[in-house]
Amino acid sequence: MAEFMDLEAQDGVRMAWNVLPGTKQEANNCVVPVSAIYTPIKPFPTIPVLPYAPLRCRTCRSILNPFSIVDFAAKIWICPFCFQRNHFPPHYASITDDNLPAELFPQYTTIEYESPGDKSSSVPPVFMFVVDTCIIEEEMSFLRSALSQAIDLLPDNSLVGLITFGSLVHVHELGFGHIPKSYVFKGSKDVSKDQLLEQLNFFLKKPKPSAGVIAGVRDGLSSETIARFLLPASDCEFALNSVLEELQKDPWPVPPDQRATRCTGTALSIAATLLGACVPGSGARIMAFVGGPSTEGPAAIVSKNLSEPIRSHKDLDKDSAPNYHKAVKFYDALSKQLVHQGHVLDLFACALDQVGVAELKVAVEKTGGLVVLAESFGHSVFKDSLRRVFHSGDSDLGLSSNGIFEINCSKDIKVQGIIGPCASLEKKGPLCSDTVVGQGSTSAWKMCGLDKATSLCLIFEIVKKDIPDATAQSTSNQFYFQFLTYYQHNSGQMRLRVTTLSRRWVAGPGSIQDLIAGFDQEAAVVVMARLVSFKMEIEAEFDPIRWLDKALIHVCSRFGDFQKDSPSSFSLSPRFSIFPQFIFNLRRSQFVQVFNNSPDETAYFRMILNRENVTNSIVMIQPSLISYSFHSGPEPALLDVAAIAADRILLLDSYFTVVIFHGATIAQWRKAGYHHQPEHQAFAQLLQAPRDDADAIIKERFPVPRLVICDQHGSQARFLLAKLNPSATYNSDARVPGGDIIFTDDVSFEVFLDHLQRLAVQ
Repeated sequence: MAEFMDLEAQDGVRMAWNVLPGTKQEANNCVVPVSAIYTPIKPFPTIPVLPYAPLRCRTCRSILNPFSIVDFAAKIWICPFCFQRNHFPPHYASITDDNLPAELFPQYTTIEYESPGDKSSSVPPVFMFVVDTCIIEEEMSFLRSALSQAIDLLPDNSLVGLITFGSLVHVHELGFGHIPKSYVFKGSKDVSKDQLLEQLNFFLKKPKPSAGVIAGVRDGLSSETIARFLLPASDCEFALNSVLEELQKDPWPVPPDQRATRCTGTALSIAATLLGACVPGSGARIMAFVGGPSTEGPAAIVSKNLSEPIRSHKDLDKDSAPNYHKAVKFYDALSKQLVHQGHVLDLFACALDQVGVAELKVAVEKTGGLVVLAESFGHSVFKDSLRRVFHSGDSDLGLSSNGIFEINCSKDIKVQGIIGPCASLEKKGPLCSDTVVGQGSTSAWKMCGLDKATSLCLIFEIVKKDIPDATAQSTSNQFYFQFLTYYQHNSGQMRLRVTTLSRRWVAGPGSIQDLIAGFDQEAAVVVMARLVSFKMEIEAEFDPIRWLDKALIHVCSRFGDFQKDSPSSFSLSPRFSIFPQFIFNLRRSQFVQVFNNSPDETAYFRMILNRENVTNSIVMIQPSLISYSFHSGPEPALLDVAAIAADRILLLDSYFTVVIFHGATIAQWRKAGYHHQPEHQAFAQLLQAPRDDADAIIKERFPVPRLVICDQHGSQARFLLAKLNPSATYNSDARVPGGDIIFTDDVSFEVFLDHLQRLAVQ
């Protein structure tokens, strides 16, 4: 895998196939689609930032890159995508073989441009806090303290607004310094833009323009009016903190057999409309803090009666969740509005029950928002994650805004779509495939919010028909891709990042060995995970296990070595050897198995999977397990129940949870307090080592994972046992002393592999 890691370190790209199948038929036989996982603004220490505008091809608009053919004498360059001959402009007159501009250096396949004239840094970042008040007093105090910490961390020039909601929506006028003042809207009614501006007295001093769209200072609004609701953080810290300190639980009485009246949808809609009128096109974020299900207004997910339970996966499958489709439709419309305005919706959902993440998913995902799901506003998962959003320093998230992502590729390749946090800009063209996956039938996407880790999964289609061998030799056997990301850097400047890739293609009888040599099994399983999650959401009657099994059997029978009908002769090349194990763990993962998870949790897990890079996604699919004992230093252990021993500590990292598991003997010694005695220094160090490693993992990750510390045979040990391969179950014969068994009827990996070999050789 090392060479694929090197490619990622240079360009931020991992492709499932690094040698591409050359024809449509070959690509179909490969089962795993031609695809790439790309991190558009991954930070590179050595990336040059050029202070001038890029040079574009005059036909296909692709940008000059190291793969362009340059004729220095005639001052002409040939575009590798459309073979157009382009003249260099006069300021490139001095270029020669030894005097190249940076964009032609072979090592700079990824490069950034920052056009000097484009200073849009006058638009500061905007944060609109939308806060739920239908929560118990204890939660309220947790939320108050978390928010006041967050406000201290805000950049001084950023603009801040506050909306609170319960059964009514309160828009707070922070610019009115004398006393707290807010405008109140009814939660059950949707408010149009005109009504909102009218009721917030936007046109008292300056009359409403008779025609045209009202959008910010340029179009019809005075900056004083906007400053009533959006103030610089440094000016309104006092006003904001005093409102938060006095923030009370929603006063509306709640009968004991009913849920609180909560109008989440209306509050978010008002926030979006207000930002759309005041600061359209700027990097604004709506940060929603929600503590329970919406029961009022157009996006209610459940009725107020407690006798009606919140929808489960079973209800969604049977189509017996009456509010679900209506709420999704509402948030879909909201997402279109936010994408049009260029604004982001971040969701912090903290409650023991569901709050409607499954319905909100479309709006958060299309705007590239962050999402955090925790049990309480007092939980470290929420508090530390919120702190990380505003933290500046090495481990900051690098939040950027207003991104537009474009693709260019060789004419034999088409784009089916992107699975990830973006929205289609509907730019149709010859690059678009007829088959649509995710956000498709376009070659440009809007990324309202993106950060250092945001990763897109691009799915391509090879459209080249079969080629007679004679011509295959003569034409170039490279496919080219170019990814353009135009975004507002967190310094406020607009930048353009360009990544240009070239990959060799092969076709014909001898090509299988080449395909195998370029197969990246980690990237491939992450693509399969995003695909299967996407299909589970949009295809009715889709059977994910069957789909994955069929794909795996096809891959093994195409790329494995075996004699027909002889399972014992089956073997896979090292490039494919872990792929079956990845698929086995993907079948058991929370992305495919929805049993025991609520629709909210499933939506949350999938949203994180869809925005993370390959390394992190692999940890979600197949957790890492490290074992600590007196006999050896920390070493990787197999993700198997056999790894459990009485004298070991195990550290499991499954991305969303980090588990430190003490074997029975270790737990007894710890309870006896041996680690406090000076002669048992080594035992104290053994206990501390996994804690230090867990802290290092937690410090780097967003959302912050949940830390579980448990003992063998304890109730919390389930967090570890659920992830282990059940090689020893309750009906196995031999019990390992000090080990453990898993009470399950699931097949173990050995049985799975056995069946796979039998089917692959048929």
